[in-house]
Amino acid sequence: MSKKIRVGVIGNGSIAIHRHIPEYAALDSVELAAFCDTEESRARDAARQHGGKVYTDYREMLQVEDLDAVSVCTPNADHAPISIDAMKAGLHVLCEKPMATSREEAEGMIQTARENGVQLMIGHNQRLMPPHVKAKEILSGGSLGRVLSFRTAFAHGGPEGWSVEGPGGWFFQKERAFVGAMGDLGVHKTDLIRWLLEEEISEVGAFVDTLDKEKTDVEDHAALILRTESGIIGTLTASWTHYPGEDNSTVLYCEGGHIRIAEDPEHPVVVHRTDGTVEKYKVGGVATNEEGGQTESGVIQAFIDSIQGGYEPLVPGTEGMKSLQVILTALEASEKRTILRVPSL
Repeated sequence: MSKKIRVGVIGNGSIAIHRHIPEYAALDSVELAAFCDTEESRARDAARQHGGKVYTDYREMLQVEDLDAVSVCTPNADHAPISIDAMKAGLHVLCEKPMATSREEAEGMIQTARENGVQLMIGHNQRLMPPHVKAKEILSGGSLGRVLSFRTAFAHGGPEGWSVEGPGGWFFQKERAFVGAMGDLGVHKTDLIRWLLEEEISEVGAFVDTLDKEKTDVEDHAALILRTESGIIGTLTASWTHYPGEDNSTVLYCEGGHIRIAEDPEHPVVVHRTDGTVEKYKVGGVATNEEGGQTESGVIQAFIDSIQGGYEPLVPGTEGMKSLQVILTALEASEKRTILRVPSL
């Protein structure tokens, strides 16, 4: 029997509790060896359930524990420095999104992974959701022709109902979060669109504002208009102001019809063709933060597979940086009230 991959989880909030930790625990090839959180009780709760050592200082954990990999599930501002320290210690890193707060930080993460010969994966799970995989399969088949335009949205009532810190937690603090709905939700859908269309976003315009949340210095709503390299035009909405429920839908308008994704709970993928035919697919749902919506993300399995197989992870740091760059450009476009070109990487 091959040696188990020893994993440490840094940051034991909701994304770790609902996604990373249980998905690692479900794999026979993984040993959850350590948990670290500045709030010790969170790390202790995880260790009590899954075993492993408890830490409040990730540097101590990296020095003491004989780990193979870590998940970085901390506030956004800590993603880059912690990931870089872990990779310098020779560990593979799965970092939550957004991977960094600047292009320079993202480049530093990618360079550190390269120099130390370790894997760096970013937790963009939208690529792995069954409806999105099916939609891409249909697009790739070519029967719908070129994609002409799209709309995509990721919106709910805000992280106060999801985060372990609740209202006023780090999600709402610019110093720790860097951005609000754009970093929490918008970067996810940016990554999805790039992946579905297999091309980069070349231009972006945006309205980014705080419409409803109180006692916060980050945005709770963003509406973007995007143009791809080939000229596909679409819109992206990221919002914490949708009450009640959640919208995680995408529509792709093509020459031969359109694909509607995650609108119908029973049939998450519906294809309307110009000849009048309609195709409905039951392919599993898109993970949500709502009760009963915590389906397996697939991210943890993909990360472990890349370590065991010694190949580039499904969402490497370079992909995370490209999606981050679109968000950074959108923020600048909103501030300058203009359309901006997305810098090439």
